[in-house]
This record gives sequence, structure tokens and C-alpha cells, in this order.
Amino acid sequence: MNTLAYYFVTFIIYAFLGWVCEVTLSIIEDKKFVNRGFLIGPLCPIYGFGAIFIITALGKYSDDPLVLFLLAVIGCAVLEYFTSYIMEVIFKNRWWDYSNMKYNINGRICLEYAGAFGVGGVIVTYITNPLLSKFIYSFDPFIINVIAIILLIIFIIDMTVSFNIIIKLKNISNSVRGDSTEIITKKVRETLKSQNIFLKRLMDSFPNMQIYNRLTILKQKLDEDKRKLKEEKKRRSRF
Repeated sequence: MNTLAYYFVTFIIYAFLGWVCEVTLSIIEDKKFVNRGFLIGPLCPIYGFGAIFIITALGKYSDDPLVLFLLAVIGCAVLEYFTSYIMEVIFKNRWWDYSNMKYNINGRICLEYAGAFGVGGVIVTYITNPLLSKFIYSFDPFIINVIAIILLIIFIIDMTVSFNIIIKLKNISNSVRGDSTEIITKKVRETLKSQNIFLKRLMDSFPNMQIYNRLTILKQKLDEDKRKLKEEKKRRSRF
């Protein structure tokens, strides 16, 4: 069996399981079904990447559950932090925000969810992955390779369509006028009520999303430059 095919199928399965967890949580908390995640399909890729990281990088610590747990907490927290940062840089939106939760870092990660990832790392290592690996390897290698190719094609199509939807979201946000991120976000959400189901789904999937546009980004940059200039003047006045 092709190793890449094995890992890609594993990635897709865990991305799907992550989506199931997110949807289940939304049903419990909000009493309604929400198709969570960046993609249109039932996948949350960050869970897939997290699982692959745990399987490939942390497998050698399987003889020490405590070390495995701690490394899973740290590794997955770093993954979530940089995923949030990179998506914000690329799409100019803050997709989730934990600022209202205790022990958060820049609203991108928080201790509560990092701890949950640690528990997930232990579950993946000792329970789900041994069973899943055995299941996948029970198939003929050719079949797994074919399945991996089909899933890859579907995944690429979903990524392409989802990216185009986000570009439309960005175009809408840039057409809205407002003095703050909160006002921009509110106005964009109101505008999206009349848009297609894919755009509305995206807003439902990320209820804490903070939406920026060119004006708010420029204003934030000017405010930051003013703050730095003010601090520099204070520093010089001390000498």
C-alpha cells in the first residue's frame, strides 16, 4: 500500500470525525444542526492535520501517556494558533475568537480546548488509530489507492469552491462601510441574509468570526503606528 494513500485516507477520516464532533457540540449547545468548518463538505481539516501530527510525531511516546498528553496539548495548540494566524493573514478575517474564555492567547487558543486536544491525542493513540489502521490495512492496497485518489479529487474540488465563497465574502465585506470591526461584522451578517446558502452557512459555521475590510485594516494599522509613536516619545522623554 502507498504510504501517502494510507495517511491521506487517515487524514480524511479524522477530518470527518472532527466535523462530527463539532456538529454534535453545536447541537448540544445551540439545539440546532450547523454544518461546521471551513469546507462545504463534512470535513474539518484541522482535526485531520492534528491526528496525523499525533500519529507520526508522537507515536514514539506511546509508552508514557502523561508525556503524550502534554505533547498533544502543546502540539495541537501550536497548530490551532498558526492555523488561525495564517487564515487571518490570507483571508483578512478572524475565524474564531476565544477572548471571552479563560487562559487564552490572543484569542486564538485557550487552555480548555487545548486540554481537549490532549485528551483527543490519547484517544487517537491508544484507541482509534490502532483500530482504524487495522481496518484500512484489511483492504487490498489497490482499493485504498483508488479511494485515496477519489477522496483527493473531491477534497480539491471542495477546497476550490470554498475558497471562491470566501473571496465573495471578502468582496462583500470590502463594500461595507463602518468604523470598527464590530460594525463591519454586523453589517456583513445582515447583508448575507439575502445571499446564497453557502455564504450563510459560512457565517453560521463561525459565529465568532470577526470580519475586516480594507478600511478597518488601514485604521488598525494607523492606530498601531500612533501607539508606537506615542510610546517612542515617552521613552525618549525619560532620557
